[in-house]
Amino acid sequence: MDRHLPPAGRWQLAMRAQRMKPSSLRELLKVAERPDIISFAGGLPSPYALPVERLRAAADDILRHDATGALQYGPSEGYTPLREAIAERLSTGGTRINASQILVTTGSQQALDLVARVLIDPGSRVLVETPTYLGAVQALAQYEPAFEEVPTDAAGLLPDRLSDASMRSARLLYTQPNFQNPTGRTLSLERRIALVARVHDTGLLLVEDDPYGELVYSGHTPPSLLSMAPESVVHLGSFSKVIAPGLRVGYLVAPEELMVKLLQAKQASDLHTTGLTQRLAHALLTDGDYDSHLTAIRLRYRAQCALMLKCLAQYMPDGVAWTRPAGGMFLWVTLPEQIDSSHLFEDALKLGVAFIPGASFHAISPQANTLRLTFATATPTEIETGIARLADAIKARLRETAVCVAVP
Repeated sequence: MDRHLPPAGRWQLAMRAQRMKPSSLRELLKVAERPDIISFAGGLPSPYALPVERLRAAADDILRHDATGALQYGPSEGYTPLREAIAERLSTGGTRINASQILVTTGSQQALDLVARVLIDPGSRVLVETPTYLGAVQALAQYEPAFEEVPTDAAGLLPDRLSDASMRSARLLYTQPNFQNPTGRTLSLERRIALVARVHDTGLLLVEDDPYGELVYSGHTPPSLLSMAPESVVHLGSFSKVIAPGLRVGYLVAPEELMVKLLQAKQASDLHTTGLTQRLAHALLTDGDYDSHLTAIRLRYRAQCALMLKCLAQYMPDGVAWTRPAGGMFLWVTLPEQIDSSHLFEDALKLGVAFIPGASFHAISPQANTLRLTFATATPTEIETGIARLADAIKARLRETAVCVAVP
């Protein structure tokens, strides 16, 4: 042993580090990714949706013709042609987005961290949907906010359940309006209009996280909150679900007066997002075939979602309910109240199937009788087999609780 190493426990951790906790989702995924397990757990895009050959060709072209730019330090704001292409794509419904409003980030998770770092002090009120995206709770929680949960139903968050006092005092409201992770729900147009009206009245900042909006199965998603109230919205986007998560290319759109501080936070964090992967994202976004690539992904996920819904209807016992997404990668299952999905997880794992217990997706008050399923990566055979096994585990739990109730 090296005598010069300090004894264990000598270093004094910052209070924020002492309060950090391991991701319960990541710990579950380690188990769920065993090769003998049918996994409906991880929110990974289908391997068949990754445009490997197009990325290979784009990388070859970039390294032949722009190697220095791709491999050198770059501007903290991001690769200008990529920012311009994103701005053009987001300029809809009469709303013009400028490249100067866009900051390219190392995945949208970094965008969440930058927003939290710039806007949240210890004790700041932060509004979140219930349930909500676990990664957002983790990113926001390290800055010690006071979370307040906003109730939701099948049509998304309920604007009329937001008090004026909460909206005026909160630093932000975090929402995923399109095919939300974990529920798959979409915020209705009527509620978007009502929410934006409340924001105009109270001055609340909306953080609109939209990694799944382009994965609509048919038609179009409702107008973005960004397009409806650009002066009151920070919009987060990502290429992880539509190109490849390994690129780690996301972005945020913000009012220019807020962008100044977000850019400073980015500079202090990592200087800039990788130049090569930004150029790869730009190449695919602008090669003329991006929309056909999206269409192929949508068709795949629509078919897999439809099959999972069919299997749920076929195998699940009475008392189990689930959402019916119009896009995205997830659906949400609500179990009879006496079933704790964390215990069900252990039962299902023994049968060779995995999911994510729903309690992980709440900032304050966990709902134990819920769970998240993803259909994106499973094959049709795995979907049918896995749902049948999950139903067997639920039925066994129901029988067990019935016996416990019957025994005096």
